[in-house]
Amino acid sequence: MGFYTEQVVPRIINAACGVKTAEPLRRRVCEGLKGEVVEIGFGTGHNVPFYPAAVSGVAAVEPSDVGWKLATERVGATRVPVRRAGLDGQSLPFEDNSFDAALSTWTLCTIPDAGTALREVRRVLKPGGTLHFVEHGLAPERDENVRRWQRRLEPVQKRLFGGCHLTRPIVDMLTNAGFRVTDVEVFYEERAPKVMAADSLGTAVSP
Repeated sequence: MGFYTEQVVPRIINAACGVKTAEPLRRRVCEGLKGEVVEIGFGTGHNVPFYPAAVSGVAAVEPSDVGWKLATERVGATRVPVRRAGLDGQSLPFEDNSFDAALSTWTLCTIPDAGTALREVRRVLKPGGTLHFVEHGLAPERDENVRRWQRRLEPVQKRLFGGCHLTRPIVDMLTNAGFRVTDVEVFYEERAPKVMAADSLGTAVSP
């Protein structure tokens, strides 16, 4: 990885993901988390202030050293024990059935093999464990014009934002990985370009 990917992209993502309009979504997606939680794509810790009191610990999976360093203040301000416990969501360093819940926020767009990562999350979740997610991806079928622009812009998006895809079908990916999606809301983020802001927010259960 070059200087741009290692040093610049984490700072861009820290700023982009730290917008105030995302905070209500982070609060919603974190509701109901409890016990031991694995968070893939921890980033710079923007979810930390929204962990419920019922969370006993968080294993943060984050490949970027810069991202983890930028998270220091947030991690230090919470009473929830947070440890950096992995670098690659596609190969989690945990035993089977280790966690009560998992959390993924705007992460599946950048993981090279998101299907493998989701299967890994399923593996480390206890039976009946829940994955809480909010992800941007392919626009709804009714918005074919938005989808066309997503396909056109995706190559540029991937180069500028660390491999970020615009056209991943989030719910289908979860289902194909063996999750049962129990709750999902699909919408566009407010005051954001539709091509980059077709979100799916919900929960999925590991059988």
